[in-house]
Amino acid sequence: MKNREFSKELEKRTKEFAVKIIRLSTSLHNSLETKVIRNQITKSGTSIGANYREANRARSRADFYNKIRICESEASETYYWLELTIELALTEIELVKPIIKEADELLAIFTSIRKKLLANSLTTPNSEL
Repeated sequence: MKNREFSKELEKRTKEFAVKIIRLSTSLHNSLETKVIRNQITKSGTSIGANYREANRARSRADFYNKIRICESEASETYYWLELTIELALTEIELVKPIIKEADELLAIFTSIRKKLLANSLTTPNSEL
């Protein structure tokens, strides 16, 4: 798969992930404690795709790198909030399992992209990173 195709596919995937996160959030009970988790998981889970879309429209290599770091961070945070929903039994574990698997895969993808960008910047003279 070429870079452009990969980018479009990952944009689609992160958008689908955001939809799943929103659906999960709306299914959580409406207590004060759950409201905090619902807001956090919604913010971080939807931010991944928004930041990746921005990364693909970055003005420079350094800007792209920084936005990828944000995607990685938001994926990690989302994974954390998903773990909490499981540990606190806020919803059926079967609903969360595929979403947490996708969060883990997205985290791995963004970590890999960031590491490759960093490695390339170390081998490229006058790199912006």
